[in-house]
Amino acid sequence: MADPKGFLTTPRQECTRRPVEERVEDWNEVYDGQSLLPIIGAQAGRCMDCGVPFCHEGCPLGNLIPDWNDLVYRDDWSAASERLHATNNFPEFTGRLCPAPCETACVLAINQPAVTIKNVEVAIADRAWVDGDVAPIIPDRMSDKTVAVIGSGPAGLACAQQLTRIGHTVTVYERDDRLGGLLRYGIPEYKMEKHHINRRIDQMCTEGTRFRTGVAVGKDVDAAELRQRYDAVVVAVGALSARELPVPGRELAGIYQAMEYLTLANHACEGDFDGPSPINAAGRNVVIIGGGDTAADCLGTAVRQKAASIAQLDINPLPGADRAPHEPWPTHPKVYRVSPAHEEARERYGAPPARPGWPESSVPLPGPDGDVRVFSASTLAFDGDAHGHVRALNLAGVEPERRRPQPGTERQLPADLVLLALGFSGPEPDSGLVEQLGLGLDGRGNFTRTDEFSTDADGVFVAGDAGRGQSLIVWAIAEGRAAAAAVDRYLNGSTTLPAPVRASDRPLAV
Repeated sequence: MADPKGFLTTPRQECTRRPVEERVEDWNEVYDGQSLLPIIGAQAGRCMDCGVPFCHEGCPLGNLIPDWNDLVYRDDWSAASERLHATNNFPEFTGRLCPAPCETACVLAINQPAVTIKNVEVAIADRAWVDGDVAPIIPDRMSDKTVAVIGSGPAGLACAQQLTRIGHTVTVYERDDRLGGLLRYGIPEYKMEKHHINRRIDQMCTEGTRFRTGVAVGKDVDAAELRQRYDAVVVAVGALSARELPVPGRELAGIYQAMEYLTLANHACEGDFDGPSPINAAGRNVVIIGGGDTAADCLGTAVRQKAASIAQLDINPLPGADRAPHEPWPTHPKVYRVSPAHEEARERYGAPPARPGWPESSVPLPGPDGDVRVFSASTLAFDGDAHGHVRALNLAGVEPERRRPQPGTERQLPADLVLLALGFSGPEPDSGLVEQLGLGLDGRGNFTRTDEFSTDADGVFVAGDAGRGQSLIVWAIAEGRAAAAAVDRYLNGSTTLPAPVRASDRPLAV
């Protein structure tokens, strides 16, 4: 093991965030990467090299975490990169964007702060690029098989890279003008600068993967015709059918789905507009409905756009600071967390303005320490002005178990920009893929598939959120790698590609 007493003598120390007053003035990444390397070796030395490393199970990719912790502690960064890339195609993505279920599954986390696995991972990935340890992997020989991958998100890219490296000719079809899917247009720049995507795409192009942007399969190109032209097709279009909020006033102007807002903000960061984003929070009273990562992404974006005020509504009750009894180690617990975006909003705005009759002890419950979140809150309706634009949001507190509005807890918040971040219910229903490829849908609206990612249509496979439903980036990459192995087995009768997961697998850490 790295340092036999490291977990006893070295406290947990995370990568430093840039000062709030500095980072909210730009779109650069929140974390100060320069502060990471001086501390990362000692942090890797906290790894206990457990006899049964539960971090492996917490990570869908089965990352060899104790291995590369030991190598980083011994300053062998090149070998650490080799171990990391053996199981993860894009560690610089996961090191920035994954919520790190591996850390809550860390054995040390039973009674101490976990190893900073995510920080170690991103440090290895970033240094590998600097040291030239990330080279294109060109196949020794090419097969005569061709594969079309629909979608260039993390599942599609991982699948395409695996199949290209084993010698198949792979073409990735992307409907947007740039590659990356939600990595490109759903994730704000301050969480992951897009040059990380561009660098991987350049690597994949050198390896031989082909890309076609601005092509919506199912509309611009008939999916059935595509299946006839290729030996196999992988559908990795994600789950982009946004959940709605059917309450009075939803039709008012100024109410948008989160992805409408985030996509335009990312286009603005790419320089696609002469001025600011067409949906801009500047000088507006913003209310974000939803409690997940997408809501936090909207929050950080609205802060940078200089909103007048911000409130975030979460229907769930305020989580505790520690694990609940029904969420024992090694599951990923629902505890109170403060993301960089929440830290920024707290310092810039404080808690949502108190309304008459809204004492701290009442439901809905404002978050602690000036948090802009309001917990146990359900939206009842929107009020509009004379021009048909939203001006206020009416809410009420909910009981924790049934989530039903409680009489006497009604409140109102000013709102002239409302963002709905309520999650996704499956692939978009009007894509044309169901009809053209003969795909089935399960009860949640996802494409049906077998454990081997195949569908009822011969030679058609489904990977990522399109089959699993809304999930984590680490699951998308794992499914892309596993689907690639299934496709290779379909084409050749056997495969040497790794298959970290099955389509029916469920996470140890939810």
